[in-house]
Amino acid sequence: MTPEKLGLKPGWGPSKPRSGDPAHPLAAELTRRLGDRKVLSSLSERLNYRYDAIQFGVTPVCVVLPETTEDVVTVVGAARRAGVPVVGRGAASGLSGGAAPMQEAVVVSFTRMTGLQIFPGRREAVAQPGVITLKVSEAARPHGLIYPPDPASFRTSTIGGNLGENAGGPLCFKYGVTGDYVRGLEFVDADGNVHVLDRNAYDLPGLLIGSEGTLGLITSATLRLTPPPRHTRTLLASFTEVGACAEAVSAAIAAGAVPSKLEFMDRACVGAVEDYLGLGLPRAAEAVLLVDTDGDDLDTVQGELSLVEAACRSSGGDVRRAGSDAESAALWQARRSVSPALGRIRPQRMNEDIVVPRSALPEVVRQIRALGDESGFHLVQFGHIGDGNLHPNILFDPRRESVDAVHDLAHRIALVAIRHGGVLSGEHGIGTMKREFMRDAVDPVTLDVLRDVKRTLDPAGALNPGKVLPEAEAPETGEAARVHS
Repeated sequence: MTPEKLGLKPGWGPSKPRSGDPAHPLAAELTRRLGDRKVLSSLSERLNYRYDAIQFGVTPVCVVLPETTEDVVTVVGAARRAGVPVVGRGAASGLSGGAAPMQEAVVVSFTRMTGLQIFPGRREAVAQPGVITLKVSEAARPHGLIYPPDPASFRTSTIGGNLGENAGGPLCFKYGVTGDYVRGLEFVDADGNVHVLDRNAYDLPGLLIGSEGTLGLITSATLRLTPPPRHTRTLLASFTEVGACAEAVSAAIAAGAVPSKLEFMDRACVGAVEDYLGLGLPRAAEAVLLVDTDGDDLDTVQGELSLVEAACRSSGGDVRRAGSDAESAALWQARRSVSPALGRIRPQRMNEDIVVPRSALPEVVRQIRALGDESGFHLVQFGHIGDGNLHPNILFDPRRESVDAVHDLAHRIALVAIRHGGVLSGEHGIGTMKREFMRDAVDPVTLDVLRDVKRTLDPAGALNPGKVLPEAEAPETGEAARVHS
């Protein structure tokens, strides 16, 4: 597989159009209908919308910055008549290639659709897709409410992107992921029709959540809000072996603990964060576990933390409780700084996003560690270990190391998850990076059913083409078909 096929950045991508190329007819039509302010058609502007956080794609024919649902309807209708695909885009912080156009398309960037209303009596927020995730809790907090989903990118990622990937975060073990907080959606379908859906009978919003913009363009979401817990306590546990950390997690949960956060970092990850911030994490540990327990009753919160502490000590862990809110905040700053810390080590990384049953965690993290050691690549592991969501990251320099070998290692990591009853993605999506891995994870009959769903909602395949589902293989004919039959 060549770098161009894999689409990894930096430095690779499709050939750039000449700066003197005339504007695409569709760009001209949309400019007439929406105005210059909402349509970007110059090459320098369009080049900025061909990638997400991990992948370069094809330069779009134009970029539209809608401000209303009606603007989105206009874009989809015009693109359909012109036979041009449509790709939705939020903050482009995704890690699977989901927002990178794979062919010439109109990119719909939702950054101007930032309407947000809080309804404290109903404990709900109504947010347009361009709202930054953190802004929901900031707007709800004066009313004694918060929005729990907290992906690591919550300061930059958007609600629309979170919905497209069904994003999680450190709080997901106790509080759930994005989809658990959606009460209804408004979306524009492939024909330009607007639908307003509640989660009744046939849960159509649930079908769109996590579909990466391949089934419709979400233009508004009604989100559930909750009161924040009154008390939170934090501990850090360090281990001399990676599998022991996973064993401690399973033991704590089996004992009845329901921590709000259970986050894991291996030695390489801890070292990267320490080099970046120098927060005093235990560099010598093979793995560390960051834990929060929370609730309205302090005795219960302390009791749960004691259960976790006992499980960690039984697995050989060294435990330190945070003595203040400031110390707790510093520990969680370490976890949220993993991505920029890793970016300082190598110019490129492939971020895996597997989920496995908790009972399989010790063996899975050990096998992934062994694969990394065998490969020679700089591999780190971290993630939301409480619900089995691991993020093995392969760090590499594409100027000196084989991109094919990186992809092969990522495939082998995915197969480890599948062999242990896991899945390919917990929150980063399939996009293009894991599209071909779907053949290993999903049986052919189920893949055909998923393709039927796609064809039903998007008959022309115009919404974010080239993502999630691998192409159907051509049916066998002749002697090969007879033998398999």
